[in-house]
Amino acid sequence: MNAAWNFFGNEHVLSSLDRMIDQDKLAQTLLLHGPAGVGKATLARRLATRLLGDTARIEQDDLSLEANLQLIADREKWTAEKRNEDPLLFASHPDFVTFAPDGPLRQISIPQMRLLKERAQYQPLKGRRRVFLIDRIDRANEQAANSLLKTLEEPPGHMIFVLTTENAYDLLPTIRSRSLQLAMNPLPPAEMAAFLQSRPEVDHLERRLALASGSPGTALSLDLEVYDKRRSAMLALLKVASRQAPFSTWLKFSESISASKSEKLEFYLQVLYGLLEDVLLLRHGGTALQNPDLRSDLQSMASVVSFRWIEVAVREVDQMSDYIRRNIQKGIALDAFAVRLQAL
Repeated sequence: MNAAWNFFGNEHVLSSLDRMIDQDKLAQTLLLHGPAGVGKATLARRLATRLLGDTARIEQDDLSLEANLQLIADREKWTAEKRNEDPLLFASHPDFVTFAPDGPLRQISIPQMRLLKERAQYQPLKGRRRVFLIDRIDRANEQAANSLLKTLEEPPGHMIFVLTTENAYDLLPTIRSRSLQLAMNPLPPAEMAAFLQSRPEVDHLERRLALASGSPGTALSLDLEVYDKRRSAMLALLKVASRQAPFSTWLKFSESISASKSEKLEFYLQVLYGLLEDVLLLRHGGTALQNPDLRSDLQSMASVVSFRWIEVAVREVDQMSDYIRRNIQKGIALDAFAVRLQAL
C-alpha cells in the first residue's frame, strides 16, 4: 500500500500524480480508465483529499456506502421529470462534488452536466482548488457528453475534473483529447492478497481473490450468496446454449429474472463473462479459474464447444451490454442468446 495516498496498487499512476502536484502542474482534466472495481473513483477521492484535506467529509461521498446506494436506488422510482428537476450529485465537502449515473438505466444526464457547468464557476470556499468527479462518464449520452465538453474546453482555473470509465474509447474523441489519460490496471495476486488481508472483516478471502480478477472494489463489494444465485442461472443458460441441457431447464431462471425489478441485466452479464472466461481457459489447458468449484461442469462444456462458439458468445454478451442503456427486456435478451448459440 502507498501510505501517502492510502491506496493499493497502480503505483505508476500515483507517481504521475505526485509529480504533477509537486510541480504545481496538475492537469485540469484527468481521465482514469480501467476495469470496474480497480479503484478509479477511490483514487479521485484520495486526490481530492490531497488537494482539499478533510478526508472524512470527502469519503462520505463514496458511492459504495449503503446510504448512497439506497439514495440512488430510491431515485429509480422517481419520474424522469422529477430527476431532471433535481439532478443527482453528492457534495458533502463544498469543494468536492461527485456526479454519478442516475435513474433505472444509470445514465449521466444533460441536467447533471448543465448543473456541473453552473457549479464549476463557483470559486473554492477555501484553498485554491475545486475537484469534480464524473463517475462512469461513458454512461453520458451524446448530448450530455457534448455539454460536458463545452466546460472542459475552457475550464475555470480553479477546477480539476476527474472522469472515470472502464474503456476510454467509449468516449467522444474530443473528450479524450481534452484529458490526461491515466490507465489503471488490475492488481497482481500478491497485492490483491495484501489488500484483502488488510481487511480483517472480509470473509472467504480465497474465493474473493479468484472472482475479483485484480479489482479490490469488486472483492469487497461481492455478495457471495447473491453471486451464487446469479451464477446458477448463468450456468444453466450456458448449458442450454451449448446443448448440454434442454431449454426447459433455463425457463424457471428466465421467468424469475424477467419478473425481478431489482435484478439488473448487467449483474448477470458480469457473471456470464467470468464463466465464459473459465470455459476458454479450460479449453486451452488453463488452471486458474474464477469458479474452481464448477470445474467439472465447465470442463464438460469446454470439451464440446469450439473457439468460434466462445467468440460468438462473448460478442453476444458485449452486444447485450451495449443494449442495456436502451432498456431491453432481460429475459428475452438471454433467451435469444441461448437460441443463437444453439444454432452454432
